[in-house]
Amino acid sequence: MKRILLTLVGISLSMAVFSQLVRGTVLDQETREPVDFASVFFDGTFVGTTTDEKGCFKLDVTKYRSRPLTISAIGYYSNLITEFIPGKTHQVLLKPRVFEIEEVSVSAKSLARKRRACLKIFRAEFIGLTNNARRCSILNEKDITFNYNSDGDTLKAFASMPIRIQNLALGYEVTYYLDRFEYDRNGKNLAFTGNIIFNRDLNQGETYKKSFTRRRKYAFAGSRMHFFRTLWYDGLSTSPFTVRDSISKELTYNQIVVKDERGRSYLTYTQGLDIYYYSIYSFIIFLEKEAYFDRDGFFDPAAIKWGGRMSTPRIADWLPYEYSVGD
Repeated sequence: MKRILLTLVGISLSMAVFSQLVRGTVLDQETREPVDFASVFFDGTFVGTTTDEKGCFKLDVTKYRSRPLTISAIGYYSNLITEFIPGKTHQVLLKPRVFEIEEVSVSAKSLARKRRACLKIFRAEFIGLTNNARRCSILNEKDITFNYNSDGDTLKAFASMPIRIQNLALGYEVTYYLDRFEYDRNGKNLAFTGNIIFNRDLNQGETYKKSFTRRRKYAFAGSRMHFFRTLWYDGLSTSPFTVRDSISKELTYNQIVVKDERGRSYLTYTQGLDIYYYSIYSFIIFLEKEAYFDRDGFFDPAAIKWGGRMSTPRIADWLPYEYSVGD
């Protein structure tokens, strides 16, 4: 009887472990050939893996099972797995990227000047202009190119390889898979999309720990991550955040948050929202009826457009979703 019980326990444990894993195969959309060394990860976290030579992967999704899983690879547009089905091997098709870059026919000096000017704009808009940005560097700038010959006002950037960034202000090394970067020089409007994975936490040893901890707390305070974590725990009434409608009426948690049958939380309202962190102003425009968010500050970026202070932080001030105050 004991042997039978132990066997049943073993089977139950195996099933529990299996249910926490997502398995899949990544293929080229056009050729159906396996894509090896593709990155499979949860955007904005340290959690990820890579595909093998057959394009196969498996990843424990226990902590983030309600979120999309990002698949990115060199030479392809990123794709997502949005629903995990236990026991299913997911097939992910990646679309090859074609860079529409015109051939440059300018003198070497002229091209060098243009590249320096473009890189200056790119660094400012991608990395940022804060104090943290001054200690943040792109390790493979040579893999970034621009639409040098364009006479238009929109600067476009293209990355042939994932962009590797070392942040010596917050103490992280990250990789960013850039899908799109467009900057309107006249209107000062920026649109860039992609996915980020945190590779390494440099917060080791007493020499830099206090500095990293202090800067991380400052980056977190009043951030979008801070706001959604506060919202998750229904902490508006006791936090520095205030949410108001278009006529400056203060709103409560129950007026702007709904939950579905699975207990997932969504930010929603019939109009845009004004958000104050003390006196610092930001606002939200809803692109979808509601925006999913989670306890660690994750939110659906496709459902919201930001304005004001919360729209300004760039890579240099981003924290991983694993961050906790005091790290």
